[in-house]
Amino acid sequence: MFRVMFHSPRIAPNTGNAIRMVAATGCELHLVEPLGFDLSEPKLRRAGLDYHDLASVTVHPSLAAAWAALEGARVFAFTAHAQRSFADVEYRPGDVLMFGPEPTGLDDATLADPHITGRVRIPMLPGRRSLNLSNAAAVAAYEAWRQHGFSGGR
Repeated sequence: MFRVMFHSPRIAPNTGNAIRMVAATGCELHLVEPLGFDLSEPKLRRAGLDYHDLASVTVHPSLAAAWAALEGARVFAFTAHAQRSFADVEYRPGDVLMFGPEPTGLDDATLADPHITGRVRIPMLPGRRSLNLSNAAAVAAYEAWRQHGFSGGR
């Protein structure tokens, strides 16, 4: 299945929503520290409802540790500054869909990391800055899963 990575997420409910989404899709969620919250926060638990036990969530102490754990995976960095649409990628199981912290997104140094396979964007109307982090991750994960016939789903 696919992997969703949040690099330094800041808002607990967004991560809670992502936990619920990965439980529903069979994706993995990879969180790269530092986190802007404690994983036991009530807001995170409430947003994830009772899906925490059904979700695959891994916390990495650093981006270097995440790269080591995900060695060889294709990584697509989501940024409003990319030219290529996320829908133009032919996703493969094991691909990493990477998102940056709220509200800044991925910084230039991270986007230049040689582990990044490509930069992609989710189309929006002009003058809009960004989507909510958990919404963007859901849009991306469902597109990748759709391309594979929603394998395992009903």
